[in-house]
Amino acid sequence: MTDSDATERPAHANAGFRRLFGDDELTFGLGFPLTGTRRETPDPAAEARLAERAEALGFDGLWARDVPTYWPRFGDAGGAFDPWTLLSHVAARTDEVALGTSSVVLPLRHPIHLAKSAASVDRLSDGRVVLGVASGDRDPEYSAFGVDLERRGEMVRDRIAAMRACWRETFPEIDGEWGALDGDLDVLPKPTTETLPVLPTGNARQSTEWIADHGDGWLFYHLPDETLRSYVAEWRELAGEKPFAIAVGVEFADDPSAEPDHLHLGYRAGAEWFREYFRRLDEIGVDHVIVGLRGDDPEAAMETFADEVVAAL
Repeated sequence: MTDSDATERPAHANAGFRRLFGDDELTFGLGFPLTGTRRETPDPAAEARLAERAEALGFDGLWARDVPTYWPRFGDAGGAFDPWTLLSHVAARTDEVALGTSSVVLPLRHPIHLAKSAASVDRLSDGRVVLGVASGDRDPEYSAFGVDLERRGEMVRDRIAAMRACWRETFPEIDGEWGALDGDLDVLPKPTTETLPVLPTGNARQSTEWIADHGDGWLFYHLPDETLRSYVAEWRELAGEKPFAIAVGVEFADDPSAEPDHLHLGYRAGAEWFREYFRRLDEIGVDHVIVGLRGDDPEAAMETFADEVVAAL
């Protein structure tokens, strides 16, 4: 699908989705916090400046995480800022880069609030929002919100259906465990497209068949190559050309020819190895990679990735 195929675009193919998945090339985004500050609140001015720099360097997406509370045992505050506030701030500082969530924890959010927040940022950014959604992974948060841990799968399904109704319909009629809309109330604004693109993350407590039927793509975590091949092959069989995206941690070694060392959900290696690695991901059929850059100089790492990896591909 290209921009000239406007009449054939699916209902979710807003500007952000087209930026990430509009052709056959592997695209790259960056995950917040761009400063790498994960155990406290990052400097907002530095985050905004690096977001602008990422767009100038040609990255296709900027992805905000949804971590409502900080659990030190987990070791990661997720960037601290609310994703919609952060993405709205970044939208005002950028022009074309896609703005994604990776990922909104659906059981901890009311679908009406979520539908309104996501559509608001989508409209304010001229259609750049891509919505990664998840069931969550930090157990203490569920009791903090009064949510039954065992009902996460049901809540993911209910909330996706509710959000779709709020976006697509005027004065929708829908009910779920979260509440009900009986046709007397509308939810504004509507997004720039009939529905926002929704990418379930990981398994989200669902079957792969359900994700293929109800998602507009699939966002997954880093996987070993052979495991990834099997996942992508199954996805293509079930979902056709719907996109497959993954998140990968990247830390550059000083030696550009250094072989990889495993990190949590990624690698530390030389630029030469990363070029070949991302070529393999492209060959396997991955459509987009959310890169989690690590290192003492985040701007230098962004520039190295753009110059030594993206430009080479």
